[in-house]
Amino acid sequence: MTPGRWIDPATGETLAHQAVLKKAATASVVLLGEQHDKAAQHRWQLHVLAGLLALRPDLAVGYEMFPTRLDPVLARWVAGDFEREDAFLNEAEWGTVWGFPPELYLPLFRFCRQFRIPMHGLNCRRALVTEVGKLGWDAIAEEDRDGVTPSLAATPAYRRYLFELTGGGPPNRKAQGPDDPAMDRFVRTQQVWDRAFACRIAALRDAPEPPLVAGIIGRGHLEFGHGTPAQLADLNVGSVFVLLPHTGHEPPREGLADAVFCMDPDEDVQAAETGTR
Repeated sequence: MTPGRWIDPATGETLAHQAVLKKAATASVVLLGEQHDKAAQHRWQLHVLAGLLALRPDLAVGYEMFPTRLDPVLARWVAGDFEREDAFLNEAEWGTVWGFPPELYLPLFRFCRQFRIPMHGLNCRRALVTEVGKLGWDAIAEEDRDGVTPSLAATPAYRRYLFELTGGGPPNRKAQGPDDPAMDRFVRTQQVWDRAFACRIAALRDAPEPPLVAGIIGRGHLEFGHGTPAQLADLNVGSVFVLLPHTGHEPPREGLADAVFCMDPDEDVQAAETGTR
């Protein structure tokens, strides 16, 4: 695929950059997917956020990387309270709650700070993911659910997607198919994150003048309308627009997202070799 252009996965047609952003700006929620360790994809997210801000000054950005309990720290960062970035990262518990190199995300954080764009954590406490995966929602007391409601049940299509995403069915794998009960625990854990992100976004939209919420989220929670988009629909959040980077040589599959941006698959390799990350 030719880098530097938007594609409509439903038709394979090229879309104008301005048209994609204008349509995204009319949505209630815009979800920007990523592979966490790809600097070029974070630069793409930054460019999209800048375009959205030009059209929607009420923009707010939610991050998978932070649990909601750290919102006061994020608010202080945006307000300019931290003189040093390492002090912010330390107070935001970056090495514990996320752990990927902060240099990948700092341009996004700096952008929000410079333009005073509200930042919000979309994640829940990590232990909740483990507990629901192991025991199921019914075993978790209401007060221990961290404000997250039980997720909409996974569809057969989502189970199939997760099965394929995690390697399919090699002979030595315990789960030999998407409907195998051996997949249940993994599906439940994935859905805790899906639902947590959706609940946090829904809360941000529950305001007299709701902002346009842009979500910075791993693409596995967004593709093909599964994951967080499905949970947002269950919560009646409104229109959701999913944008993804695309580094494959083949055209994006129909239904992958509302639009994908074609990128050079070697861009991150080139940046690393030249020291321009």
